[in-house]
Amino acid sequence: MRNSYVSVLIIILGNVLYALTVRLFLIPAGLITGGSTGIALFVHHLTGMSTAGFVFAFNLLMLGAGYLVLGRKFAMTTVLSTFVYPAALHVFELLFHDLVLTEDPMICTIFSGLGIGISLAMVIREGASTGGMDIPPLILNRLFHFNVSVMLYLFDCIILVMQAFHTAPENILYGILLVLIYSLTLDRFILIGTSRTEVKIISRKSDEIRKAILSDLDRGVTVLHGEGGYSNEQEMILLTVISNRQLPAVETLVRRLDEEAFLIVSRVTEVRGRGFTLKKEYL
Repeated sequence: MRNSYVSVLIIILGNVLYALTVRLFLIPAGLITGGSTGIALFVHHLTGMSTAGFVFAFNLLMLGAGYLVLGRKFAMTTVLSTFVYPAALHVFELLFHDLVLTEDPMICTIFSGLGIGISLAMVIREGASTGGMDIPPLILNRLFHFNVSVMLYLFDCIILVMQAFHTAPENILYGILLVLIYSLTLDRFILIGTSRTEVKIISRKSDEIRKAILSDLDRGVTVLHGEGGYSNEQEMILLTVISNRQLPAVETLVRRLDEEAFLIVSRVTEVRGRGFTLKKEYL
């Protein structure tokens, strides 16, 4: 139950940060944007349809699609975002009615990108979204395993091009930069806390190193069996997955036991299983 409460809190904080970013940086600079709001601005220019009305209708449509493909839990957390974001934005508009931190469009673009990227990462990591155009990339990821941040970037670029017909060329360039910044920020922050380091070790003292990793570092080790390409000798290959901070300790341990050991170090984006997403069990 506690995890559910934490998840809800993170979703709320993500939406509040999104609203704060929009109020302090996006709106004052008059930047164009992607998402359902960007589509609504384009439709309003063509037809005169209410921007708020279009966003509401579009978000309801996306909510229905998210419910069908991503499930009930996703739909419920998206409903939460649907209410929290506009409420927080309204509160910030009242609190910061005439406040303008800066009129520099470049500074506003950078901080808008950082704020939006971090807030989206917070919400998406909890299996939810802020609604609207956040949902199609998640659906494509579920159905076809497309990268979420790449799809967000692609859709938003298309939306920015749509708005190019009724805005100044300079604002279009800032809009593209904004989308690029928050896409890259999302890509980085969505993996925070989940990336790990994989180490493969080839050594004549493999058994001693294996025991040392198990006892000194309290990390699991998998023994793979290989054959030297030049010597044709059978050899043991140790595979271990560690936290990023433990890499120096592993390197020191291995060099202490075998200075000639061969190490292959790789960054992995996600690890699931015993010792990481599940508690360790000791016999």
